[in-house]
Amino acid sequence: METVLAFLVAVMFAVAVYLLLSTHIIRMLLGIVLLGNAVNLSIFTAGRVSTIVPPIIPGGLTVPDGVTANPLPQALILTAIVISFSFFAFLLVLAFRAYQDLGTDDTDRMRVAEPEGEGLPPLGY
Repeated sequence: METVLAFLVAVMFAVAVYLLLSTHIIRMLLGIVLLGNAVNLSIFTAGRVSTIVPPIIPGGLTVPDGVTANPLPQALILTAIVISFSFFAFLLVLAFRAYQDLGTDDTDRMRVAEPEGEGLPPLGY
């Protein structure tokens, strides 16, 4: 099971990098979301996916009597999901405002500092 999940994480990382290298802002945002999900899945895979009993201490004992699940990766993933969703919402609003102001989501055409109709900036002083 861990091998399949590791392969899935590798594919998700590859697709995320491909999307991040795009010139369109929306594809970049989808790449960021996919990259965050790939990181979450890799943390989940590193925390062992096998069937282990939950960390419940039976009556009369002060510690668990066998192997239990590690709750730390699950807590980290839950926190990362909340943070990545809020980060995505912020970036989505930022991209929408850039689209409203500039009229495009293509980063090659978002040349406010260097308009296309003008020549190159000075190359030497």
